[in-house]
Amino acid sequence: MSVAIITGASKGLGRALAAGLAERGWDLVLDARTAGVLEESARELEKYGSRVVAVAGDVTDTAHRAELVAAARGLGGLDLLVSNASALGAEPLVRLESLGLDGLRAALETNVVAALGLVQESLELLRASGRGAVIALSSDAAVEAYETWGGYGASKAALDHLAAVLAAEEPGLRVWAVDPGDMGTDLYAAAVPGDEDARPDPVRVVPAFLRLLDERPASGRYAAPALVEEVR
Repeated sequence: MSVAIITGASKGLGRALAAGLAERGWDLVLDARTAGVLEESARELEKYGSRVVAVAGDVTDTAHRAELVAAARGLGGLDLLVSNASALGAEPLVRLESLGLDGLRAALETNVVAALGLVQESLELLRASGRGAVIALSSDAAVEAYETWGGYGASKAALDHLAAVLAAEEPGLRVWAVDPGDMGTDLYAAAVPGDEDARPDPVRVVPAFLRLLDERPASGRYAAPALVEEVR
């Protein structure tokens, strides 16, 4: 049975991806900061017949990251690590001239430092899997210059580079930085409150992630919407 750790898994893309994997029989270790919402999501996912361990906490906490990996070990190992938990740095987003440096540090701590810390904690199990994979959730803000998205985009650009270097250092793993594209999520609502334009449900890009797992292309950066379009 395959095992995945997914951070930020109580709602949005993390929750949708967890459901996609559970439908395929994956066992799951799920992380989020809000225990009640996370446990409710875990109960729903157990209906697929998967073993689901909900571990509430903050990925910036070293002990919490160790808990997540210990839970995966308890399920038999680790085949996939998904770093989906993200912080904006400011809510709503602001121009760089107004971006608090503490907010920027918080975004970097969650989006980059914690993601690397979890990789370091997980590497032994991922290597032992024989099919270990890491998915780092990126953003088009990592490669495009959008007003007010500077701090968040910088953190995602740093994450992209870490993923690229990890791929070079760990050729036995697959390491994919994935830009999911526009989605209607709580994170986006917090970033740009009042934007009433309809955005796609995260469930629509889950097939892109499943395709990566099925086809196991070379490590690199991928855009989820393009992967979905190629399937159609």
